[in-house]
Amino acid sequence: MAQPTIVIIGAGFAGLNAAKALKHVPVNVLMIDQHNYHTFQPLLYQVATSGLDAGDVAHQVRATFHQQQNFRFQQGKVIGVDWEAREVVLEQDQRVAFDYLIVAAGAIYHDFGIPGVKEHGFFLKSLSEAVNIRSHILRQFERVNSNPELVADGALNFVIVGGGPTGVEMAGALAELFDIVLPKDFPEVDVFEARVYLVEMGDRLLSPYDPDLSQYTERVLRQRGINVRLNTAVKEVHAERVLLSDGSELATNTLIWAAGVRGHPLVDVLGVELTRGYRAAVAPDLSIPGHPEAFIVGDMSGVTDKDGNVYPQVAQVAIQQGKHAVKQIINQLKQRPTEPFSYRDLGSMATIGRSAGVAELSDMFLNLKFKGRLAWLAWLFLHLIYLVGHQSRFNVFANWVYNYFTFDRHARLITDMQPSPAELANKSH
Repeated sequence: MAQPTIVIIGAGFAGLNAAKALKHVPVNVLMIDQHNYHTFQPLLYQVATSGLDAGDVAHQVRATFHQQQNFRFQQGKVIGVDWEAREVVLEQDQRVAFDYLIVAAGAIYHDFGIPGVKEHGFFLKSLSEAVNIRSHILRQFERVNSNPELVADGALNFVIVGGGPTGVEMAGALAELFDIVLPKDFPEVDVFEARVYLVEMGDRLLSPYDPDLSQYTERVLRQRGINVRLNTAVKEVHAERVLLSDGSELATNTLIWAAGVRGHPLVDVLGVELTRGYRAAVAPDLSIPGHPEAFIVGDMSGVTDKDGNVYPQVAQVAIQQGKHAVKQIINQLKQRPTEPFSYRDLGSMATIGRSAGVAELSDMFLNLKFKGRLAWLAWLFLHLIYLVGHQSRFNVFANWVYNYFTFDRHARLITDMQPSPAELANKSH
């Protein structure tokens, strides 16, 4: 009897961990992704701010599974699922049959319908986007170096929208880049004319965190020269300015959007009910209602906890959901009942910049909260653990040590990356 085939769509945290969990299961595993690499998204902001190279935060999928005999990989873009035929549909009408399906395509940024964001905003969900942000930032300084009058037009104003971890980390990293690195590169430019604005529509940064940690974060960012604008939303974005809800406007050529995400556009064509944020309304065991052989996990999944709240779109949730889906497939293969997903919350961490961070652990760790250098070091250690590939861990650690002691960042290259057709299509949603 032929072994069942499990198709995994997406090489993110959920998909990768699902595939690894199937290593010793008598099945055939096929992973499909539009790229041949896994991207460690939590560190993309460091690529965007010249702290790390693109290759430091990406690892080839095939290399990850050299020792897993039941694993295969196929590069391609999934555009739908034929439920009746049990086939995944790719571009050029390629079809791949499956017995079980795990959909883990992740998320893209959500612009909430605000005019001009798609056309003029920069996003930070893929490797090409991170490299292009870095190139754009450095190009702005090159432009000012050639024409100092551009400063008055906002060429060195950088607006980050969204006060969550991505926005906070990006703002802190930009401030460091401008304060301690670029002045040496551009002695003829008054680099201290550069301004970083962090715009948040809520009344505090890192809103899910303890208020004391939010206040600490805001205080550190302000001390480092960042203009924090709370209770302020973006109304409209133009090529050279941003209009805000308080009636003011900021002259800028650079708006980095970190204000929200939505489920990958693939979720729109799966025939599932959608919840808030374009996430799929799945059963408690993460399966698609009416299709017990298919599971949606990670940022696309709209499964809720016992209080009816959807789980946060973070790596730990994706990792645990990917593993949970595999357990349910094994239960079905052994003709056992499936089990509802239960999240083991370990806590949350964010870095604000050099020697500053915040950490809020779960009740598994006595709800400990800490900030400053200790939280920063804990953040560094945790991210090294979760990086995929020994070479990536070594490179990132070496770069962090180099950056810390030399007050320098070596990846200051203007090298634009062409987004893939799939990424361009995703941005249109």
